[in-house]
Amino acid sequence: MVDTIFAVSSGTAPAAIAIVRISGLMALAAAKRLCGEIPPPRRAALRALRGADGLLLDRAIVLVFPGPATATGEDLVELHIHGGRATIRAVESALAEFPGLRQAEPGEFTRRALFHGRIDLTGAEGLGELLIAETETQRRAAVSISEGGLRRRIERWNDQLVQAAAQVEAALDFSDEDDVPEDVAAHLSAAIARMCDELAVVSSAPAIERLRDGVRVVIAGPPNSGKSSLINRLADRDVAIVSPQAGTTRDRVEAPIMRAGVAYVLTDTAGLHDATDAVERIGIDRAREAIMASDILLWLDDATPPVDNAVWLHARCDELSRRALPVGPTLAISSISGEGIPALWEILAERAGEIGALPNGIAVNARQRALISDAEIALRDGASQNDMVLLAEAIRVARHAFDALTGRADVESVLDALFGQFCIGK
Repeated sequence: MVDTIFAVSSGTAPAAIAIVRISGLMALAAAKRLCGEIPPPRRAALRALRGADGLLLDRAIVLVFPGPATATGEDLVELHIHGGRATIRAVESALAEFPGLRQAEPGEFTRRALFHGRIDLTGAEGLGELLIAETETQRRAAVSISEGGLRRRIERWNDQLVQAAAQVEAALDFSDEDDVPEDVAAHLSAAIARMCDELAVVSSAPAIERLRDGVRVVIAGPPNSGKSSLINRLADRDVAIVSPQAGTTRDRVEAPIMRAGVAYVLTDTAGLHDATDAVERIGIDRAREAIMASDILLWLDDATPPVDNAVWLHARCDELSRRALPVGPTLAISSISGEGIPALWEILAERAGEIGALPNGIAVNARQRALISDAEIALRDGASQNDMVLLAEAIRVARHAFDALTGRADVESVLDALFGQFCIGK
C-alpha cells in the first residue's frame, strides 16, 4: 500500500500560520483521529486537534479535499495551525504515530500530482522554477510553463504528427490506390517544415536557466579606462578596487544584482593591452573570454569595440578634456558624477528585454531544449529525404521526444533529479 504522507507546506517557522498537508488513502482517517468530526469537503472549519493521549495540540482551521479532484489526485487534508515550532513538532509527531503515515520526501506531493495525471512533467518543472523565481521575468516564464503553456503546444504538435503518421501509413500501404493523393509527400513535407519552424522558435527562446542566472554584462577596455569605477557605480557598492595604478584588476570580478525585476551579472575585467607579466596575460585572456561570452558588452575605450553590438561608452566625461562626446561612442558617462548612468540603465534594460523576450511567453530548460531540438532535427531530416519510410521513422523519433518532454516516456532519473530540488512540503 502507498504510504500517506504529511509535511508543512508553508514557510519557515516561526510564523503566524503553518499549513500541514496530508495526502493519501489514510488522510481523512488521520484527520478524524486528530479532530474528531471533520468538516464537509472544501469548507473550512475550526477544530481542536488532539493527540493519542487526548491532550490538546492546537486549535486549527481544517480543510478536507476528497480525491481525485485535488492537487495530488489523492484524498488531501490541510491543517492550518499556529506557526510556532513547538506546535508544528507536536502535530507532526501526532501524525507520525498513525500507522501508514510518514513524513513526505522533497517534492513528493508534486510527484504524486504527476503520477495521478494532475500535471505533466513540464508543469512540474515549471513549478520547480516558480519556487525559486526571484525576478518578474523568471516568474512569468515559470508560470507559463507550470500552467501548461508548453504542454499545450506539445499536445498540438503531437496531434499533427499523429495525422501525418496516418497519411504516411496510407501512402506506404495503399500507394497503388486511386484515393491516395500523388502529392502526399510534398504536402507532408510542407506541414512538417512548418512544425519545424515552430520548434525552432521555442528552442531558440531564452533558456530558463539564463533568466535565473542573469544577463551577463561585461565591462571591458584598456587599463585605467574606468571599468572598476563603473561596476562599482552600477552595483551601488564597492565591488572592485579602484586605483590610478594600471593593472589593478587582474582577474574577472563579478557582481550579481537585481534591477527593475531583471537579474544581471556585472563583470569587471582586466585591462586589455600587450602585457609581459605572465599573471597579467592570464587575466587578459580571461577578459577576452568574458567578452565573447557576454550578453551585453560595455566598451570603455576610444578605439572601436571588438564586437559589433557593444555599447560603446565615452567614460570619465566629468573631466574637462573629455566633456565632448566624440564620433563613435553611444553615450558619455561619468562614474564619479553619475552623468549618463540613468541613460545607460535604460540601454541595459532595453537590451535585457530583447535578450529575455519570450516567444508567446515560453522559456524552456536545458532538458526541454535538447528534446525539442532532437525532434526538430529528426523531422527536418526525414522530410528532406523524400522517402515515406524515413519520414515515418522521423515522426516516431519526434513523438518519442514529445513523450519524454511530458513524462509519458520512462524518465525516472529526470524525476529523481527534479523533485530532489523541491522543498519537503511541495
